[in-house]
Amino acid sequence: MKCASLGVGLALLGTLTAGCVVSVDTQAEIVREEKRFTVAGTPELHLATFDGSIEIQSWDKTEVLVEIEKRGPTREAVDALDVRTSQNGARIELEVKRPRAESFSGVGMNRTASAKLIVSVPRHANIVASSGDGSISIERVNGRVELRTGDGSIRASEVGGDLLINTGDGSVTVNHADGRLDIETGDGGVTVTGRNTRVKIHTGDGSITYRAEPDSRMAEDWEITTGDGGIIVYLPNGFSAQVDAHTGDGSIRNELQIDGLDQGVEADKDSEERHEARRTLRGRLGDGGKNLRIRTGDGSIRLRSM
Repeated sequence: MKCASLGVGLALLGTLTAGCVVSVDTQAEIVREEKRFTVAGTPELHLATFDGSIEIQSWDKTEVLVEIEKRGPTREAVDALDVRTSQNGARIELEVKRPRAESFSGVGMNRTASAKLIVSVPRHANIVASSGDGSISIERVNGRVELRTGDGSIRASEVGGDLLINTGDGSVTVNHADGRLDIETGDGGVTVTGRNTRVKIHTGDGSITYRAEPDSRMAEDWEITTGDGGIIVYLPNGFSAQVDAHTGDGSIRNELQIDGLDQGVEADKDSEERHEARRTLRGRLGDGGKNLRIRTGDGSIRLRSM
C-alpha cells in the first residue's frame, strides 16, 4: 500500500497503518548570526558543529568571521542550539552543541535543529574543523588544516601546508594542494590533484585517482590504498620513486618507464604464479628514492604519465 500524500492533510496521519512511515522535516525557521574576531598574526581556529555543513574560505581582512546559519522546525528548536565561543590571543574556538533535550512531535516528525558554519579567514591560518554530520569545504588557505566529519563529503581547493582529512562515510576531492597530505575515508571515492611532498590516502571502499602536478617531488614515502576499488596514479615526467604496487584481485597496467621491473613471468612457472606476477609491480622510476606503495584489495591499478 502506498503512503498517502502529505498534501491531503495531517488528518490522515491517524489512519496510516503501522507499516507506513511519514517523515516531515520542513526546517521552517532559519536564524543567522555572526561572530567576528580580530587577530594579529596567524589565527588558530577550532570549529565544531554537531550537525551541519562547514564552509571555509580566505579573504584579505585580518579578522575571522563566522556566520552561523541555524535551522529548525520551530523558533524554540533553533533557540535551543548552544553556541559557545572563546578567544585567547590568536586561538579562537567556536562550537555549536546539540540541545540538551530534542523534542519530537507527531508521527515520524523530526524536531531536531542544525547549524551550518560559513567561515572567512586570513589566507594564512591553522584550522581544525569537525562536523558530526555534514559536508566540509575549504578554499585558498595555507597552514595546518584538519577536517573531520562523521558522515559527509569533504572538498579542498588551493590549500597549502599540512592537510589532514577524515570522513567516516563520504567522498573526498582535493584540487591543487601543496605540501603534506593525509586522507582517510571509511567509504567513498578519493580524487586528488596536487604538488605534494607526502601522500597518504586510504579508503575502505572506493576508487582513488591521484594526479601529481609538474615539479612534484617526494620528501617522504607515499602510500595509496583502498580495500575495494581501482587506483589510477598520474605522474609527471622526471618524477622519481621506488614503486611497489599490488592488487589482491585485479590487473596492473603501467605506462611509465620503470627500471628493474619485478614483474617477469617465466615460462616454467605454474598458472597461479603467473597470475600473482601480473598482480604485482616493483621497480625504480627515475632516480628511485622514496617508496611509492600502492595497494587495492579488489580492483585494477593504472600507472600513467601526465
